[in-house]
Amino acid sequence: MEKIKVGVLGLGRAGYRMHFPELEKFPELFEIVAGCDNDPERRANVAESHPKVKLYDNAADFVKDPDVELVTVATRTPLHVEHSVLALDAGKYVFNEKPIAVDYESALKLREADKRHPGKLFIRHNRRFEPAFEHIMSIIHSGKLGFVYEIKLRRNSYDWRADWQTLQNCGGGQLLNWGPHIVDHAMRFLEGPVKDVWSDLKLVAARGDAEDHVRIILRGENDRVVDLEISGGCSLHEPVYVVNGTLGTLISDNELRLHLKYINPAAPKPTFQATGANPPVRGGFGGGVKPEWIEDDIQTAPATGDDTWKCWKYLYESIRNGAKFPVTLDEALENMRVIDMVKKGTPVVNVRDR
Repeated sequence: MEKIKVGVLGLGRAGYRMHFPELEKFPELFEIVAGCDNDPERRANVAESHPKVKLYDNAADFVKDPDVELVTVATRTPLHVEHSVLALDAGKYVFNEKPIAVDYESALKLREADKRHPGKLFIRHNRRFEPAFEHIMSIIHSGKLGFVYEIKLRRNSYDWRADWQTLQNCGGGQLLNWGPHIVDHAMRFLEGPVKDVWSDLKLVAARGDAEDHVRIILRGENDRVVDLEISGGCSLHEPVYVVNGTLGTLISDNELRLHLKYINPAAPKPTFQATGANPPVRGGFGGGVKPEWIEDDIQTAPATGDDTWKCWKYLYESIRNGAKFPVTLDEALENMRVIDMVKKGTPVVNVRDR
């Protein structure tokens, strides 16, 4: 198997602490040969831990390195488009870290670059491969819950965060941090185009000026609703997933255990319809037929990291063998369009200082 030689652009939290260790899980597939960062401390850190990696202090020289075949873009959010286009125009394959851009308008520049360099650009929406998400998708498709009409997604914490990702002028805020992951989940759950969007953005605990509490409700053309919340201002957490269908409900408190309660498909169903007559003086309102329930506790695989690392295997197969990459640019652009709609249409309300 011919290794793909990788250059990591941005040697911070995403590049050094995520891309480096993930790539090193697949030494037969990838080899890190170069890195780039304008921060000398970060370059020195890589020089100490990976002395064979060539280091650059500017992206223009870095993308010209003839040994680099694939560039992973892990710089700060406002630079993702610029650096992806720079690497594509230099003839490299590109793996763009989320968010793909700060807004939809700039994200469209990726489409133009992709047209110039077809088959070269890939998007790292790695959390699409989380085991709980994949397991729940399979349960929805099984029909066990009937028509799923509402799904709630929650990623809650409480954090006095104070890095650049809490500042609006740096492209910070939960909408562009966790947002692309959870919006991607939501749009996969919708299984069709977005029809309506409602949103609320608040600053609750973080020490910057960007939102740390995001609430978005999406309605699909099939009338399925996904209600998602990403918060750094919630000290007690709601269930991570709640899936409501016409025949039952699924709930997950910690992504490791899925609890289902659904109607026994073999049990009799009501054949009567409602009437305007008074109900019996003694008795219920259901015509004498009550649901026969089945309850299941299902263990799902723990999210160890191996699951989200699958994106690198898919990437290798796409570059070397022409396999279809599971995350398309159109999906990533639609993700960015929805996020941009929320960002531009919803003011950040500061409740932290009240």
